[in-house]
Amino acid sequence: MDKDRIVGSAKQIKGTVKQVVGKAVGDAKLEAEGNADKIEGQVQNAIGGVKTRSKENRPALRAYFSR
Repeated sequence: MDKDRIVGSAKQIKGTVKQVVGKAVGDAKLEAEGNADKIEGQVQNAIGGVKTRSKENRPALRAYFSR
């Protein structure tokens, strides 16, 4: 598992918590920050997934392009 996936997942959880707390206490700013953190975590998680897949497919790509 890539470091970006771990950090991204942590940001998603942090964002969800902020969002829920912001909604519960009626703090629109905290809720918006939570939503932003959540989206940032999703993006970072996706980047980590791309890195992982590119590492896994590297030998196949080398073989394909070395023909």
